[in-house]
Amino acid sequence: MTQLRFALAQIDTRVGDLDANAEAIMAYSRRAAADHAQVVIFPEMSLTGYPIEDLAFRATFRKAAWDKANAMAKQLAADDLGGLYVVAGTVGTDTESDKPRNRLVVLHDGVVWAGYDKHFLPNYGVFDEFRIFSSGQRSVVLDIDGTRVGLAICEDIWQDGGPVDELAGQHIDVLLTINGSPYEEGKTHTRYDLAVRRAREVNAPMIYLNQVGGQDDLVFDGGSFVVEVDGTLLERSPMFVENLSYFDFDKQAEHQQLGTIAAEMERDEEVYCACVLGLKDYMAKNHFTGVCLGLSGGIDSALVATMAADACGGENVCGISMPSQYSSDGSKDDAADLAENLGAHYEVQAIEPLFQSFQRQLTLGGVAAENLQARIRGVIVMAYSNSRNLLALATGNKSELACGYSTIYGDAVGGYAPIKDLLKTRVWDLSRWRNKAAQDGLGLGMLPIVGNEAAASAKAVPSVLIPVSSIEKEPSAELRPGQKDSDSLPQYALLDQVLAAYIEHAHGRADLLADGFDETTVDTVMRLVDRAEWKRRQYPLGPKVTALAFGRDRRLPITNAFRE
Repeated sequence: MTQLRFALAQIDTRVGDLDANAEAIMAYSRRAAADHAQVVIFPEMSLTGYPIEDLAFRATFRKAAWDKANAMAKQLAADDLGGLYVVAGTVGTDTESDKPRNRLVVLHDGVVWAGYDKHFLPNYGVFDEFRIFSSGQRSVVLDIDGTRVGLAICEDIWQDGGPVDELAGQHIDVLLTINGSPYEEGKTHTRYDLAVRRAREVNAPMIYLNQVGGQDDLVFDGGSFVVEVDGTLLERSPMFVENLSYFDFDKQAEHQQLGTIAAEMERDEEVYCACVLGLKDYMAKNHFTGVCLGLSGGIDSALVATMAADACGGENVCGISMPSQYSSDGSKDDAADLAENLGAHYEVQAIEPLFQSFQRQLTLGGVAAENLQARIRGVIVMAYSNSRNLLALATGNKSELACGYSTIYGDAVGGYAPIKDLLKTRVWDLSRWRNKAAQDGLGLGMLPIVGNEAAASAKAVPSVLIPVSSIEKEPSAELRPGQKDSDSLPQYALLDQVLAAYIEHAHGRADLLADGFDETTVDTVMRLVDRAEWKRRQYPLGPKVTALAFGRDRRLPITNAFRE
């Protein structure tokens, strides 16, 4: 046979939930077979969920995963689908060391027909695989109806040498890689460029099948694709949604036939969807159906509330206005307008009586009095969370988190922080994008993300979701008369440039000065960032959308020893 139909099953999985993951694999396999596919491909560790981290060390879990794979193979055969080749990821065991392995298995003809173990085990950024798994030692080529299919798992294609180098001399017809590659802004093009290099290296088309969905602070964006040896894009699956698409390989053809090419997302839409999917899946996988948060009338809480409404519906968002004597009428009006636009529950809990009660006993002044207000608000938000089984959302952004411009046990409380990896200027960008998308007809619940695949329409929304005044007004915590963020921080347009260079591009002091930033600003920002590490370590997790995010990737020095 010279033609072979591959089905690309881009699915969302749950870590440790073998039954649910197996059910999804079986359902997509049946769909693929109905569409005349001979091979159906699932993401890295799709049976176990990814990343499973130290769950891999549990021998009983590894045995359960192996038993489940065997049971799936038998069930496929019982359903007259034994002729299908099902490529899935799971956890295996190194028989020599008894350590776990990151494994690809092929289910066929009622058995686990073949297997391949990941060679390169990443140990940087968000990855800790070198500590957990042992490395595979051999390359594997499958002969599927006369087509030679070489195998790789994620990091195996990112490193030179190894299995891809071996496959280059084995005359394969297709290079197949299954992946659990987390989202980062701009990473899509990096993956494509890498895939083209590997396709040329092995002189065969390459299939890149990626996971989709959120897992704690990671978001997997899907975007699976196939590239030709000459770099032609043959297929591209949409980002952020579960999807089943096809690549028809013809061994005799000089050029492979084009399949479905999903449109690329614009930059702001991509980042916004990543944040919302991270929140939506975090809620689903931790059994929350609603959220609560403080609505100040400012842009950060406005964007978080809108993301929440996109994730779970405005009716499942509880916005709490907690005004003090310093809260402006404009801010209170903006909070109320936002809640109405989103269809969210809106309640007012004035904090002045509680503040005065504390002050009668404590008599605080200055920053302590300001932080007391934030902590009272934190107590109220958590009280709503506990009493109504709602996920409390923290509303801080990356600029504030970087500089320690937040209050521990105050505005930093919560179970999830949807914008913690967005600089303040990006918060404004995404807020403007969401308003424009609403004007163009994108209602709440209509984002192209997992869970919304079948959503053709949603409740009509106003042409402006986020009040324009929340976007345009001077940022302020409103904890003292006339307070502005710029009293304590450089203007955000400048601050975010320095932060991006210092955090995401790892520029030291000399580099920042060479970048053209003035010495006073550089020293101020570096001092703020370095001194705030203790706060960042206590902040809730949130979706990683940049190359270097606080918590997973970056541990800044808390001394001056390495500031240069």
